[in-house]
Amino acid sequence: MIPRNSTHIALMLGTVSLVLILGALGFEYIGGYPPCEMCMWQRYPHFAAIVVGLGGGLLLQYGVLPANLAKPIAILTALLVAITGVIGIYHAGVEWKMWAGPAACTGTAFQITGKLDLNAHVVSCDHAAWRLFGISMAGYNALISLGFAIAGFTMLSREGKKA
Repeated sequence: MIPRNSTHIALMLGTVSLVLILGALGFEYIGGYPPCEMCMWQRYPHFAAIVVGLGGGLLLQYGVLPANLAKPIAILTALLVAITGVIGIYHAGVEWKMWAGPAACTGTAFQITGKLDLNAHVVSCDHAAWRLFGISMAGYNALISLGFAIAGFTMLSREGKKA
């Protein structure tokens, strides 16, 4: 079903973010792939898109929020989904060594050795933990998020126009 209005577009984009977060959590807790710092960066806009898109969309649908907020909520949700996609591109580029990543999670980790091991496990941002068809989780997040953000913006631009 194609979303008919701004409220439906916000709900669709919020749902996409929810599905992607649930997938990431599944990889983490079921698959045993802990997230790196950049993976966490990608999650924050998704969490915001869930709140804005699903929360705002439901409040609009039940008349709690005025209808004139539907388009701004949908635009904000699409922007949040696009932001996580852009972060995904950056992360995938770091994994492919196309550019440098943050020093906090790339390169070799500093280890202190001795009788008391206080070293926390650092998940490297520049090594993809999982790939399918050569594309990492960051790459799939970028493709899916940007694809849906573009679709959302396209639908919003056509809203109210006759086909």
